[in-house]
Amino acid sequence: MEIIEGSMASPKGFHASGLHCGIKKKKLDIAWIYSEVPASVAGVFTTNQVKAAPVILDKEVIKNGKIQAIIANSGNANACTGKQGFEDALSMQKLVARKLEIDSSLVAVASTGIIGQALPMDKIEQGICDLSKNPENVHGFEKAILTTDTKEKMITITDTIGGKEVVISACSKGSGMIHPNMATMLGFVTTDINIDSALLQEILSELTEVTFNQITVDGDTSTNDMVLIMANGLAKNNLIVKESTDYQLVKDLFKFVLTFLAKEIARDGEGATKLIEVTVEGANSSQDARMLAKSVVGSMLVKSAIFGHDPNWGRILCSLGYSGISFNPEDVNIELAGIPVFKNGQPIDFDHKKMQKALVVDEIKIAVQVGSGRHTGKAWGCDLTYDYVKINALYHT
Repeated sequence: MEIIEGSMASPKGFHASGLHCGIKKKKLDIAWIYSEVPASVAGVFTTNQVKAAPVILDKEVIKNGKIQAIIANSGNANACTGKQGFEDALSMQKLVARKLEIDSSLVAVASTGIIGQALPMDKIEQGICDLSKNPENVHGFEKAILTTDTKEKMITITDTIGGKEVVISACSKGSGMIHPNMATMLGFVTTDINIDSALLQEILSELTEVTFNQITVDGDTSTNDMVLIMANGLAKNNLIVKESTDYQLVKDLFKFVLTFLAKEIARDGEGATKLIEVTVEGANSSQDARMLAKSVVGSMLVKSAIFGHDPNWGRILCSLGYSGISFNPEDVNIELAGIPVFKNGQPIDFDHKKMQKALVVDEIKIAVQVGSGRHTGKAWGCDLTYDYVKINALYHT
């Protein structure tokens, strides 16, 4: 596997574009991905009971097992907009289908931004008219989906399957309202791997549990979250099936790109200065390990301590205790930034000056041992800063 320079159009047969249509003041705000042939599709969506119109629409679209295009806008979430919001999502779908001369059932829709405002459909219609399959700016898609993000989150990898070169490109947006079971995050993956939609869905659903569902910024689960994978098969490898020798390789490739995106979202949390990675070992099940890790990384007190370079490891132990997972505190070991602070239920003396220096770096690792079980889990988050409050207090104004 090799990481290469690329865009969402790097896999064979894909095109991507993004531009400014006027939803936002200056930045790119509408984009599409298009495959020259219908592609196998898989999707996962927000668990919030309040779902944006595009989420409701796409959950039906992917049931067909194929899509050929995705249209996305930022600056307006088209959420909590009633019947008109759903009609507007349908209109976006139909406008793209008409321009690309494909069936509207092959078009997925994604939106992100402010909740509770009607889409400016005149601007969106003009934007769709202006989108190109062969733009000058090949990175327009990943730029156009951003809201409070400070940077694009993008990766392209390549490998060989059955003698055929395959490419996977993936991008995401997400900075706040991040607490998946899914969360405000959008993720998109394009690939030329030949795989059917049922197996693709199985892989995505499984990997979501250990990637996107293991990140948290602020404990809020958005109305608009979704991750969509398009696989058009143009690499011409033999069809991937579960019994094939290439199945695990394909799964590992997808896990790599989804983990990368999940960590980049956590790293770019609103106002964040640090990525926090929590690893829990010794749990009785993989789910127990994941839930323990996520409880730590989601603690507002832990996040605040990390921001202040404060080695308050008691907050870590406390957050483990309210995770809902049973363990014996006397079996717990904790390391903060590589320095042991708690072992077998007892505090350990450590050099506070050395610890404060260790906490200044921009990636903090917390390692926890909870017993003698065989299972490990990871979770990712970020520190809680003054800027997080400022960004969200002024978001609408």
